[in-house]
Amino acid sequence: MLVSPAFAQDNGDGDRFVEDVIIVQATRRASDVQDVPIAVTVINPVQLERQGVTNIQDLASVASGFNIQSSQTETQGTSIRIRGVGTTGNNIGLESAVGVFIDGVYQSRPGIALGEMVDIEAIEMLRGPQGTLFGRNVTAGALNIRTKAPELGEFGGFADFTYGNYNMASVQAGINLPAGDNLAFRATGSFRQRDGFLTSSVVPGAESHNRDRFILRGQALWEPTDATSFRLIADYQDVDENCCAAVTLSTSPNLSDATRDRLFPQVGFEDSLEAQVFNSQEFVNQVESFNVSGELNHDFGGATATVILSYSDFLGNSVQDDFNGSLQYTVAGETVPAANRGSFDDIKTFTAEARLQGEAFDGRLDWLIGGFYAQEDIIEEFTLGLGADYSTSVGEANFPIGPVAPAFLSLYAGAGAFIQQLQAGVANPVFAPLSADGQFAQNRFEQDASSFSVFTHNIFSVTDTVDLTLGLRYVDDTKDGSYDQIAAGGNSCLAAATFLATASAAGAGSPAAQGAMGALTAAVGPATVGLLTNPALIGGGGFLNCFPFASPAIGSGFVPDAFSAFGFLPEEYDDTFKDDELVYTARLAWEPTADLMIFGAYSHGYKAGGFNLDASAGAGGADPRFASETIEAYELGFKKTLADGRLRFNMTAFLQNMDDFQVLEFTGTAFQTFNVQDVSSKGFEAELNGRLSDTFFVNAGLTFADASYGDDCDDGGTIPEALGLCGSSLTNAPKISTVLGMTYDGKIGDAWGFMANVNLATQSKRRTSTRGQTAANGVITGDVPFDDQNATTKINARMGFTMPNEQVSIEFWGLNITDEITRGITFNTAVQGASRSAFIEAPRQYGVTLRTKF
Repeated sequence: MLVSPAFAQDNGDGDRFVEDVIIVQATRRASDVQDVPIAVTVINPVQLERQGVTNIQDLASVASGFNIQSSQTETQGTSIRIRGVGTTGNNIGLESAVGVFIDGVYQSRPGIALGEMVDIEAIEMLRGPQGTLFGRNVTAGALNIRTKAPELGEFGGFADFTYGNYNMASVQAGINLPAGDNLAFRATGSFRQRDGFLTSSVVPGAESHNRDRFILRGQALWEPTDATSFRLIADYQDVDENCCAAVTLSTSPNLSDATRDRLFPQVGFEDSLEAQVFNSQEFVNQVESFNVSGELNHDFGGATATVILSYSDFLGNSVQDDFNGSLQYTVAGETVPAANRGSFDDIKTFTAEARLQGEAFDGRLDWLIGGFYAQEDIIEEFTLGLGADYSTSVGEANFPIGPVAPAFLSLYAGAGAFIQQLQAGVANPVFAPLSADGQFAQNRFEQDASSFSVFTHNIFSVTDTVDLTLGLRYVDDTKDGSYDQIAAGGNSCLAAATFLATASAAGAGSPAAQGAMGALTAAVGPATVGLLTNPALIGGGGFLNCFPFASPAIGSGFVPDAFSAFGFLPEEYDDTFKDDELVYTARLAWEPTADLMIFGAYSHGYKAGGFNLDASAGAGGADPRFASETIEAYELGFKKTLADGRLRFNMTAFLQNMDDFQVLEFTGTAFQTFNVQDVSSKGFEAELNGRLSDTFFVNAGLTFADASYGDDCDDGGTIPEALGLCGSSLTNAPKISTVLGMTYDGKIGDAWGFMANVNLATQSKRRTSTRGQTAANGVITGDVPFDDQNATTKINARMGFTMPNEQVSIEFWGLNITDEITRGITFNTAVQGASRSAFIEAPRQYGVTLRTKF
């Protein structure tokens, strides 16, 4: 049974913030954290409580170098980063570079693991590649989360009640029930509600970023003999929230004052960030998930066997708006026929792992061998429909009508009236079929993925003070991906293509079309006609209604074969991705004294490629697949125990070089997935934690990470989007991040207990977007406007009192008490030209918590 660092020593003085000995499972063996040659941060349950960590998103406040961000849905668009490195993009086809494991079970997507943290034994944050032992994709690191197991022969429980601003109410409770000497059960649950901290300027009462979630976990532990144990875990989660709308930072300079006032009726876009106002309708984020796992351990005497089986069924539904106050489009919303409003992710995952671990050569060799298999089946539906405002506002946003830029004056001189007629589809009856209102597409993506691996991880004691660790893993991945369009409606895109393609051919087309062409030439001149009738550009600007997410797909039967030459249309695909790799590590640890370990490490890691599960992925016959990502990592560090074992000071320098780094970029009209050849992260991290005295505790961390794309990432075949990133920093990768927590935990006289905690987390300036900005010669000139989030400091504080019987305590707390309003992800507002929007992070929160235990 795993040992809880927070409760390993019950000294009668209550729960300890930091124990003198911290046991981790970073090597799949129970070891003192100071004896493991891995950079690992450990957070115990008391620290989670004292510092206000209720879910994975909060870990950045207690661990430097950690970053997590979510986009339009938390469950479908969450990215985790360690040392500035993580998966860049929210496409469900991309797997996380930071693996999340709960009770030894791999969580195939970060969003699956975003439930409330309740009844946690410990969280281990392993930094750098961990692929030899943790298997799936963990090129940047791993989160190893362990929940409390049932305790044999012990009856007890707890209940926590919280109320805070934004009408936040939370209940967490658990009970441990023994059933004889060798069987015990444990049940825990959590319920949390909170109003959203963003309000809509369009729909009165609409909000975003609220909380409404429930999780229930049940466990059984059976130890029929001293050598055998079996643990069964099942949990159910339900989420029904409004998340996640974005605030508008800037609008296209092409918009007229009238259009800007219509899109932003109550608050100017310059004020929307600080005012915490979004300019759209409510987003919907719903989740229902069920997970079950079983772990069997048996000690054969000379070796111990572990088998873990798991099954997960995750269903996430979403409804999304167009990020502004018009009715341009919705995802599974009112612009889509009721019978076609499918927008969901259905992920079913089965995993099986077997390990055998023992010793040889009189204990000088600690060996481990094992195998792992995973089967993941994904079904995603995404239905987007265009609305009545699409043509007018999109055309105006993407194409200058007034004196905006001198370069456009000659080209668009006199074109304003025609373009407005073309977009509105009403001023000239000939253009009426071009109205986009009612056009939609219901797209379905499927991916069946299997992964098989065998591995070994061995620690050899070369001398009494020198250990050599060698690990090797062979991984074989296969993915079958497909895109099918199951429904489409409206003919705006095809009507536009038909009109322009037909009218541009001399002597071809109907008399009406030819007449319209003559009127067009008279209105805007032959140069503009040449631009507007170029088939290669029909879909490029989006103003002709061929938005790939709402257009008929080639191969679907909803578009005539004659249009297969138009590369802007989405195209169905059915393909296979296969890859295999050897993942390996070598670590050398030297303990010159009992309180000092010096180590060096080299690791080669791998993250599987796959499919861009997106309607624009196969447009023009493009390959929807992206390549696997690899990493070469080097580490040199030490771990020092101070003050008679009460303090730990650990430091690691690292260099991580990545090849074929996977990137997903939203251009405003499409998601593009590509690989960048040259990416690196280099720097160092330091941690100090432990007891300054019997009542004062400290946890501090510093990470310096220079994570960036290479200055010269052009290999001769690199696409322009990748070249635009060369030389820029990675997304949400601050060079410097720190945490500092101070806790007093003592008594008032000889009776009541008193606790006070202050925690600071800082980040230097970071780039919040994927996109880089290039000059005409292809050289980076700087970040896109509004991309940079300036340096921030966020402060959390907590004060609590415990009754003399130590059974009841009350705590007063505040998170982000200085109310720093910061951006997490900045992006091009969909089909709005140069407009920019951002997803923001949580503002100030405060409240009171009552804790009881028995």
